[in-house]
Amino acid sequence: MQPELAPSNGTDDAGLVRRAQDGDPEAFAELVARYEKSIFRLARNITQNAEDAEDVLQETFLKAYEHLDEFRGDSKFYTWLVRIAVNQALMKLRKRKTDRSVSLDETFDTGEDTLVREIAVWADDPERLYSQDELRQILASAIESLPPIFRAVFALRDIEELSTEETAQILNLSVPAVKSRLLRARLRLREKLTRYFKRKGDDVFAYL
Repeated sequence: MQPELAPSNGTDDAGLVRRAQDGDPEAFAELVARYEKSIFRLARNITQNAEDAEDVLQETFLKAYEHLDEFRGDSKFYTWLVRIAVNQALMKLRKRKTDRSVSLDETFDTGEDTLVREIAVWADDPERLYSQDELRQILASAIESLPPIFRAVFALRDIEELSTEETAQILNLSVPAVKSRLLRARLRLREKLTRYFKRKGDDVFAYL
């Protein structure tokens, strides 16, 4: 299952941002049109709720518009926009009584050597046992079970396919912390998925 890639940050982003900063509403509308699908998809993957994702989308572009004069071009406009979206999505999760919040400032040891576990694999190819819709629902349920910060790292790295460095910048984390949390997220997802695919065999979710 190949994720849809985020739109490319073309060189004309800078021109659109400058025009928008100068008060051109059409330029900002073009930026919204260019990135709204990617921001909605990111928010949906973090919140696992379409209604919340729609709220995050609107809040992201509202905050981006309100703080547009603060964007100095030190990073890509899309990276700056994603940082706002992730913050809004995590705030949305913190408001949910059923979803425990995890502080972005929480420290984790890299600890790859302490995370090795026996993970079950599956003999029968799940694609032969389940429809594509069922597989998507199973994976969505597994992603939803992740703590918010792990979900954010997984969404940025494995779904949006941002680099480790970009993810670290967006979440204000060190590169080792991103690697550690991504590893933990993948391990948790594997553990969750073994509840559906218990028999030994080839692991078809090799990208996790």
